[in-house]
Amino acid sequence: MDRPEWLAIDPNNGEVYCTLTNNSARGAKDMPGVDAANPRANNVMGQIIRWKEHGDFDALAFAWNHLVLAGDPANARPEAKGNIKGDIYACPDGIAFDSRGVLWIQTDMHASVMYKGQLQRIGNNQMLACDPRSGETRRFLTGPVNCEITGVTWTPDLRTMFLNIQHPGETASDRSDPAQPDRFSRWPSMTPGARPRSATVVVRKRDGGVIGT
Repeated sequence: MDRPEWLAIDPNNGEVYCTLTNNSARGAKDMPGVDAANPRANNVMGQIIRWKEHGDFDALAFAWNHLVLAGDPANARPEAKGNIKGDIYACPDGIAFDSRGVLWIQTDMHASVMYKGQLQRIGNNQMLACDPRSGETRRFLTGPVNCEITGVTWTPDLRTMFLNIQHPGETASDRSDPAQPDRFSRWPSMTPGARPRSATVVVRKRDGGVIGT
């Protein structure tokens, strides 16, 4: 499979969702070729697959399909276009359902490939809300430069959301730059010279309403 990451279960119907973040080696020499579940060679964009057991979770069979093939329809290479309905994204990673059945998708493009080539129009990593019935996605927030958005939970009333910003300002080598720690980001302090730091962010609506309404 093309780099499985997170699993989530739809509270409304029991379908299981799995993010397949990417696999640029798909179809390369001595690597697996394309197949039904992993349908793109040099898969830099990733996809989300889902399945429904024929019975309970101890069933011996299931039906499956793709929720989405991530990508940018403006790309020339067919394998990088995707079939997203709504705001574009690449490299789906963290996923979670809230209690209403909204699927929240978080992305993890690596700092070495962001803003370049087939990913140049997608921008920073982000979190999106998806209606799993229609497949429509809408961008909810965009993270700081070179961060990963990962992990999300809510208060029971869905009026407060907690999510994590991981390694903002990451370099292409995955190592910090001791000579210039703020080379790519100063988040969250934004103070000149400050080292970027991971953090948990709390999100609330100004009117105190339910997140995502």
